[in-house]
Amino acid sequence: MHGGRRLDGGREGSARRRDGLSRCQQHVSAGTACCSEPRSLYAERFGPRDPRATVRGGFLILENLRSREVFADLAALDESVFPLDRAALAIALEEYPHLNIESYLSKLDTLAARVEVLLGDDRSPLNVLEALNEVLFIQEGLRGNTEDYYDPRNSFLNAVLETKNGIPISLSVIYLEVARRINFDLKGVGFPSHFIVKYSSPEREILVDPFNLGRFLTKEDCQELLDRVYGGSMQMQPIFLQAMEKKGIVSRMLYNLKGIYYQKEEQQKALNVVEQILLLNPGTLSEIRDRGLLYMQTSLFAKALADLEFYLSHAPAPEGRSYIEGHIKTLHSIVSCPN
Repeated sequence: MHGGRRLDGGREGSARRRDGLSRCQQHVSAGTACCSEPRSLYAERFGPRDPRATVRGGFLILENLRSREVFADLAALDESVFPLDRAALAIALEEYPHLNIESYLSKLDTLAARVEVLLGDDRSPLNVLEALNEVLFIQEGLRGNTEDYYDPRNSFLNAVLETKNGIPISLSVIYLEVARRINFDLKGVGFPSHFIVKYSSPEREILVDPFNLGRFLTKEDCQELLDRVYGGSMQMQPIFLQAMEKKGIVSRMLYNLKGIYYQKEEQQKALNVVEQILLLNPGTLSEIRDRGLLYMQTSLFAKALADLEFYLSHAPAPEGRSYIEGHIKTLHSIVSCPN
């Protein structure tokens, strides 16, 4: 089973898939891909679409390309209108191509309505935060996944809402978005290795740790978090508590997920994430380099060559130049003699 849908589809479906797979293998051996979206971005990158081709394993998946178009539309929006909740859910479309984003937005609406009921007339910052903590962590049971921190599902907002387990940034996004729905302004804080949220006013600043059931943090607590990760080698600095823009939050979610897939040696999934990062942050040279290396590992040799040559020619001081040059030499041999 995959996403609640059978993959076999009977004899006729199997024949269609074998036909699509053989065509895609021909494209991949030539360093191209068989599927694309009708938008110019995808037409330029992937060539004309074959609507019958659905490829598993190390090949591009048509469903993922459709999912990526949804993310591309969101990434193109200005920061002022960028929807953090919808974009965070769109990340999960790569893993859950049939995900109903609207249903999970409705779940966030429902959580916010429950907070409103609990609040009553007292809208003081501490009371709002305590109401958020009551609904999200006591009633709903959301919590940090300390047993399987690097499970990719901890990064997918839909999965976090279902399993009730998450990592600091995914739990913080839920916290931020429920607060936004009740017109309570919180900001995400990209604290080193442990995302948190904060309330700020001219009178006070309150730091909240959604990974630890909404615990309020002091500056001393923040230093303890740093000591736990960095062994006393990093001292607390005001810059660590700066608010992060919404696109920056989604970027950090993607970088976390990319690292998890690297660790698990799931190259195709890592490639999908890098593609999303580049939609959100076009022209990031380190990501173009990493995409080239992942293209190479997934047998998209012409694309790998183009990315690695672009990286070497544009990076002011290319990291691992001799390593990249060695790959480029190998790729030239493969692309010039694909058979």
